[in-house]
Amino acid sequence: MKTGKISIGLTYTGTEAKHLNYVNWLTGSDEIEVIKLCANDNNLSKIADVDAIVMSGGIDAHPKHYGSPVTNYPNAPEKFNEERDDFEIAVFKTALMQQLPILAICRGMQLVNCILGGDLHQDLGEEKNQRHRLTDEGKKHEIHIEPGSLLHHITHKEKDMADSAHHQCIHQLGKDLLINARSEDGIIEGIEWADKDDKTFFLGVQWHPERMYMQQLEASTLSKNIRTYFLAEVRKNARR
Repeated sequence: MKTGKISIGLTYTGTEAKHLNYVNWLTGSDEIEVIKLCANDNNLSKIADVDAIVMSGGIDAHPKHYGSPVTNYPNAPEKFNEERDDFEIAVFKTALMQQLPILAICRGMQLVNCILGGDLHQDLGEEKNQRHRLTDEGKKHEIHIEPGSLLHHITHKEKDMADSAHHQCIHQLGKDLLINARSEDGIIEGIEWADKDDKTFFLGVQWHPERMYMQQLEASTLSKNIRTYFLAEVRKNARR
């Protein structure tokens, strides 16, 4: 049963510390319930109790989800988590059926693109990884936002600074999607529905707004504004 306060289903990113970053960013000082959705807990049924979904970052999705037989590419994980992939594919499809608002971050955005028939660059290469790949400090760089997009409506900006932590990116765009942001070196940094009529809220971002919050960059439009707009969509959904 849903409680009186809004409830957000958050896919488990793989470590408690990183999971807590998302929880802290989503809740802030508001009274919000965050429910962990995790393959190990086999708790897909918990989606019935939430008003929205956040698909978190983490380990690379298995290449089979975008039609590639190559698993030994540069910077590939030693072991893929196929159980997580399958679980989160089911989370996304269930959320669509239930018309829940969806925010997809980093791996989450890439996985959504694959579910919708797109594919990925398996590794950015040494030069671009210097700008985008995970370090303890993160990688801060400028992104350019498409005028007229939902992301532009949310941020009211055509460029801002993002915090990245990835070595893969979208190559071929999935069905029904629109690119709303790119990095200065051309990498796809954000996606949304191309035709939003009769569709629930969906936004995918390649950067980490939750990391920006923990680094006290929460005033950034790419963290604060996204959280504010997403929570407004969640509350609208909860009142339906």
